[in-house]
Amino acid sequence: MNPSWRKPVGMLAILLLIAVWCVVIISFSEVISGWHWAAQLMFYLVTGIIWITPLKPLLRWMETARWR
Repeated sequence: MNPSWRKPVGMLAILLLIAVWCVVIISFSEVISGWHWAAQLMFYLVTGIIWITPLKPLLRWMETARWR
C-alpha cells in the first residue's frame, strides 16, 4: 500500500483550523472579560465544542477522498 497524501494534508488542516479558531476566540477576550463568570464559562464551553464540527467531513475526506 502506498501512503495517501490526504492524511498529512488533513493533519495540517486540523492544526490550521485550531490555530485560526484560537485567534478568533482570543480576539473576543477583551469583551468577554467584562461578562459574569457564568456567561464566560458558557461562552468558552460552547466555543470549545463548536470547533469540532468541521472535523467530521475533514476526517472522512482524509480516509475516503469524499466529503459526503
